[in-house]
Amino acid sequence: METISPEYLKEQQLLHQNPNYGVASLRFAPVVADIIKQQKIGSVTDYGAGKKRLKEALDKIGTQNYTYQPYDPAFPEYGTAEAADLVCCIDVLEHIEPELLENVLQDLSRIVKRLGFFTIHMGPAGKVLSDGRNAHLTQESTAWWLKRLCNYFDVNYLQLHQEFGKGFMVVVQPLG
Repeated sequence: METISPEYLKEQQLLHQNPNYGVASLRFAPVVADIIKQQKIGSVTDYGAGKKRLKEALDKIGTQNYTYQPYDPAFPEYGTAEAADLVCCIDVLEHIEPELLENVLQDLSRIVKRLGFFTIHMGPAGKVLSDGRNAHLTQESTAWWLKRLCNYFDVNYLQLHQEFGKGFMVVVQPLG
């Protein structure tokens, strides 16, 4: 199942050369750390891990006793997306090619064993692609996103995060 086109993969690899690209997970690490502790999470897949900033931030705040599994097609050395107790997808879904979004959501549903923690920014990104498009390929409302997420997950918790711009964070679990 295709989750990224070869052309867009090259675009993402180019964007990741910017040290300020892929830093959103730093802001959400305290929330992820709380979920790991409160839910006794043993494994975390960082879906769209980029430069593994989430792991860096979790280590810095002393999070322990979990296995970290990065996944990002722009970093093939990370390997494939592995199932985990907690799957974090932070500031990723709005970057997915619209025609492949359902494939990515299906892939996420395949690997979320207990919980998913997703953040989605709904407005334009501060960065642009080499062809001039905004780096946020999908800029839609909370209701639009929830409709899609609910095809694959039960939503346990949702919070708007205006502090970080126009977006929301959501905790999901497998359907049923």
